[in-house]
Amino acid sequence: MLQTTDPAVVDGFLTDASNVRGSAEAVFRVSTTEEVAEVVRMAQAEGVPLTVSGSRTSTTAASVPNGGWVLSMSSMNAIHAIDADRATADAGVLLGAFQDEVERFGRLYPPDPTSRHDCTLGASIACNASGARSFRYGATRRWIEALDVVLPTGEIRHIRRGDPIPADWPRPRWREPALKSAAGYAAHGDWIDLMAGQEGTLGVITRATVRLTDLPAGVLGFVAWFPDRATAVAAMRTLRAAARATPHGALSPRCIEYFDRACVALARERWGEAPDAGAALFCEQEVEPAIGEATHLEAWVDALADAGAWIDDTVVTTDDAGRARLHAFRHAVPAGINEQVARRGMPKVGTDLAVPDDALDAMMTRYESAPVTAVLFGHLGDNHLHLNLLPTSPDELQRAKSWYDELAHAAIALGGTVSGEHGIGKLKRHQFAEMAGPAALAEMRALKRHVDPAWILGRGNLFDR
Repeated sequence: MLQTTDPAVVDGFLTDASNVRGSAEAVFRVSTTEEVAEVVRMAQAEGVPLTVSGSRTSTTAASVPNGGWVLSMSSMNAIHAIDADRATADAGVLLGAFQDEVERFGRLYPPDPTSRHDCTLGASIACNASGARSFRYGATRRWIEALDVVLPTGEIRHIRRGDPIPADWPRPRWREPALKSAAGYAAHGDWIDLMAGQEGTLGVITRATVRLTDLPAGVLGFVAWFPDRATAVAAMRTLRAAARATPHGALSPRCIEYFDRACVALARERWGEAPDAGAALFCEQEVEPAIGEATHLEAWVDALADAGAWIDDTVVTTDDAGRARLHAFRHAVPAGINEQVARRGMPKVGTDLAVPDDALDAMMTRYESAPVTAVLFGHLGDNHLHLNLLPTSPDELQRAKSWYDELAHAAIALGGTVSGEHGIGKLKRHQFAEMAGPAALAEMRALKRHVDPAWILGRGNLFDR
């Protein structure tokens, strides 16, 4: 274990992708679960807040310390075992590197947050991360089989899927939205489900065993262009209905991603192949061996043409090089947004809301009435879109933040969630409080207080003390 109070070193741990800046007095770099437990016990004994730090890709300031110490997991990065059904690795391993090793073994670990090549396995579990493939595979929580966890007391526990939450722990009883969500403590399932999504407040995840599935025989990629939002959304509903009816059929996408007209314009500037369309869908289809590539392609071309896509402009790929080209389109959009943010000299305000199927159109209409320049894209198949508000002045920034709160209020009223995949962290606590309600929030605080009476771990995440 290495400890430093060098301000130059500590400074590198005071912010994350949220650009919020915190404070800390020391950083501990740990290499084993036992060292983690030692630091946790020290923090408890001295009453010092302890914030777990992976690679600081959080957009919610979850890894920004509110004083005290930082626990760096970056040295805990070993992959211990991969077999046909499961893989085990330390929490500090980069998720993308872990997945690459799994795929070299001929298997697939499906969760795919956009930051997967930069974020750590443990952090992705702690916030129940998901990504585009969650349309087919769901979020991280369902793929976890076992965890090594250091509790706030410093006790080391190895928990397995099916292990019950300790009988003396208060249980948060609240009605979670029946959709893709990464907000608050799980009110269902077992101990694993509770630890996946607790954002470093109930324990430090040090090692994980995850479930694997078949690596697809191939993946087809599509970028389809549409005259307007309504046509693209109608096409999505056709694709989604087919996937729900026959999950491994000829038309069974693993992701359905949306891009509005502003996104298409950004892609045209950077990617160079986009027509002047009103909207676009990026989709992927895993090749089912019993069906075959040709049948998949025929089903997709027919479905897109019937849905009103500009079929002559549709980009279809069947190999890795082609898929890389389509992913370049997908990543051209956030890259273009970041360039605009840099030019404007003001931070963007990005939403992470998701709503039920029957509320999607109402929510998209709200998105399109943004009071400042905005770009809309994201996981349309899950009704989980990211509106990026791009202010040009302090007044517009404040207007954008207020608008975000109004959108969150609307999503809650429609039965949705204030976080589809990024978690709550420190930035969405007020929105989460509205979503959960005072009774559920009191029960979550009671659980936190029981497990961590001194409120050492993850102070400031999810809710205040």
